[in-house]
Amino acid sequence: MEQVKDYKKKEAAWLGKYNSKTMRADDAVKVIKSGHRIVIQPGCAAPMELIRAMVRRKDELRDVIIYHILIVGDLPYTEPGMEKHFRHVAFFMGGNTRKAVNEGRADFMPIFLSEVTLLFKKGILKADVALINVSPPDEHGFCSYGIDVGNIKTPAEKADIVIAQVNSKMPRGLGNSFIHINKIDYIVEHDEPLMELPQVDPKTSPEIIKIYDDIGRNVAELIEDGATLQMGIGAIPDSVLKYLHTKNDLGVHTEMFSDGMIELVEEGVITGELKTLHQGKIVAGFVLGTKRSYDFLDNNPIFEFHPQEYVNDPFVIAKNYKMVAINSAIEIDLTGQVCADSIGTKLYSGIGGQVDFIRGASHSEGGKPIIALPSATKDMKISRIVPTLKPGAGVVTSRGDVDYIVTEYGRARLWGKTIKERARELIRIAHPDFRDQLTQFAKETYHI
Repeated sequence: MEQVKDYKKKEAAWLGKYNSKTMRADDAVKVIKSGHRIVIQPGCAAPMELIRAMVRRKDELRDVIIYHILIVGDLPYTEPGMEKHFRHVAFFMGGNTRKAVNEGRADFMPIFLSEVTLLFKKGILKADVALINVSPPDEHGFCSYGIDVGNIKTPAEKADIVIAQVNSKMPRGLGNSFIHINKIDYIVEHDEPLMELPQVDPKTSPEIIKIYDDIGRNVAELIEDGATLQMGIGAIPDSVLKYLHTKNDLGVHTEMFSDGMIELVEEGVITGELKTLHQGKIVAGFVLGTKRSYDFLDNNPIFEFHPQEYVNDPFVIAKNYKMVAINSAIEIDLTGQVCADSIGTKLYSGIGGQVDFIRGASHSEGGKPIIALPSATKDMKISRIVPTLKPGAGVVTSRGDVDYIVTEYGRARLWGKTIKERARELIRIAHPDFRDQLTQFAKETYHI
């Protein structure tokens, strides 16, 4: 805590309050009671020391509700046997919560990412306690939420009690991203590295990487100079970035920033100079990446972080000229319905920000809403362009919202096309092994 120590030497006015609020994690979490509703800063920013301390108290607690979107890292409160003590409500699932949700030990709430924080702002959900992970305070007593502002700032402001892990490893993200120590009730000084989410899974085969590269190339050809970009989570958005090095004056307005964008900023490809909203700024809600991203954004004035109800607001997104939204899917049917949150009835992830940005981009002047996905599963046994969605599959992006669909076999544009025309377009970019089957279904069902 060198920063805090430096400010202590300056005898800043707020230091007395800071010192009086500082304690061990095990003491701070004693404020959590049975039946409390807890909101936790998510993503790679989760306050792991506070989580561990809370779970150590499990035998004293019952029916504690825990709210958050995806967190990278171990979540012991979702393990079997914890149900009587903690119940997680997920707004977006990761691999560490998926099993608990599908086995009934946790719950999933379908909701647009732009509206998650509004649940707390409007009082639909109540937060008794917020657990946050912040940078050391500056000379004025302000701590930064760092790498996840979007999903926690508003809920923390509405929480009755705020417990902060003050962590020197947390970078100082700029923008609407600060909390003053006067607003924090309990402070736990604990330094530990932030969780990381690398761009590429090391287990990914060269064949699959090539498919992603082909998709990335096909998407990149749709991106014009001066466009403003949103990238979702996963290998496909990362692959797109590889093919943008020859573009000029790109901007970024995205729910999530990741490592892949750094080179484009350093090379002068991403400048934001032609943006029509927040000119010259990278606007984001949170970062899912590695230490490389965290170091890059620390006190970097090109970044401007905001709560998710602003970043993901479709009306705000639409103000960006040539807004390009790039998201992925699990499967798409021949009418254009996009499933991105489940495999049949098995819940997989969540709605996230896909619809927010699809709708925002579709109403942007020169905008392009894009859904990109491999044409088949990794084992090539199942087409991801399907006659009909699996029974129970969730429709995230409706066939009324859908526009560009991209696979490794090309691009299809569905907006303004009939069901027959859509079926033909999607079959054209489907995996060759499944085109005959899809064509037969389309002939019998849609009379193409």
